Amino acid sequence: MLGHLGFSYIGLIYLLMLFIPNIIWSKNQPIDYDNTQENKILLLLERVGQVCCTCSVLIFSDFNIVSFSSWSLWLISSFLLMIFYEICWIRYFMNEHTEENFYRSFCRIPVPLASLPVMAFLLLGIYGKVIWLIASAIIIGIGHIGIHIQHVKAIK
Repeated sequence: MLGHLGFSYIGLIYLLMLFIPNIIWSKNQPIDYDNTQENKILLLLERVGQVCCTCSVLIFSDFNIVSFSSWSLWLISSFLLMIFYEICWIRYFMNEHTEENFYRSFCRIPVPLASLPVMAFLLLGIYGKVIWLIASAIIIGIGHIGIHIQHVKAIK
């Protein structure tokens, strides 16, 4: 449950799927985006969770594919969530860059650009049986999803 130290290529793939759209977004932020009123506690939880998730997902080899079993369904489910995350980014980049468009739900999933990767990392932690990633995903989830929900409430 603690994890085996070693490089995770699956973790690297997940981080690339996470970081590349965010780098593109930094140059294409919503025209009406304002992050000056974000809750400082949620922001702290988000940052701590980001660092812990990034480290955990890279330094534990438990996420790498060894053999296929029924337990692999956790990995498949997690990866599907990351695919949906990418679809949400494509949807955002192909439409008008507004907060409303940025935060719109996906298949009834609220704030999908925040909730999908958090859920994916949580499921990846379960797949790898790594408590550090599970805890990190919960921490980032509280901060990141909380901040996004605040933004949604502010634009309504």
